[in-house]
Amino acid sequence: MITQKTKYALKAMIALAEEAAGAGEALTIEQISQRSGAPKRFLEHILLDLKRTGYLGSRRGRSGGYMLIKEPRQVSIGELLREVDGPIAPLPCLSRRAYQPCDDCEDEESCRIRRLFG
Repeated sequence: MITQKTKYALKAMIALAEEAAGAGEALTIEQISQRSGAPKRFLEHILLDLKRTGYLGSRRGRSGGYMLIKEPRQVSIGELLREVDGPIAPLPCLSRRAYQPCDDCEDEESCRIRRLFG
């Protein structure tokens, strides 16, 4: 299951994608919170993380706020999940970003559990 943090991140990204498809203006945290239903106190941290990872840009001043810097169709849900929550693979030996061999596995090629989830 996804975490509440990921739900809020997805809701914020949807609000920003809808704005990008419309007027394309930057949205303040307050506006994103109102449109997405995500609490402002959580959004502050989430939006900074999404900015750091290259999904969002920000602008200061009167018309400031956050905006998507990628086209909405270029945003991979899987990559977004990984950025917010970390690896999503059910086994460490299947992880794309945090690969580790399983402690109890002698041979990945013949591992039935790995094959089942792979």
